[in-house]
Amino acid sequence: MFAMVCDDPDAPVGLWVHWVIYNIPGTAAGLKEGIPTDPKLGDGSLQGTNSWDRVGYGGPCPPPGKPHRYFFKLYALDAPLSASPGLTAKLLEDAVRGHVVGKAEMIGIYGRSSKK
Repeated sequence: MFAMVCDDPDAPVGLWVHWVIYNIPGTAAGLKEGIPTDPKLGDGSLQGTNSWDRVGYGGPCPPPGKPHRYFFKLYALDAPLSASPGLTAKLLEDAVRGHVVGKAEMIGIYGRSSKK
């Protein structure tokens, strides 16, 4: 079982969560492009609430200027979480405590030019 949080610590308002997804099957070899914003997906994965107060992935869109870092934190878990869809990143990170058997992190950098 896997869980993932994607966030941007460089957002003007502070840490901005772009995606919370959990109970991803352990057999998953990746996540497909265009995942719907449904709270529960066909494979049993559950999606949480992002900083827009919506379920699903919200892509990067930093203001023009300095690029932002996007942290993708993937947790390998010893069991599925007994949680409903809609967890926030904080609630997910609390729920996985004591169940993490591995963790990986990837950082993507994205920015927009201030020139028109």
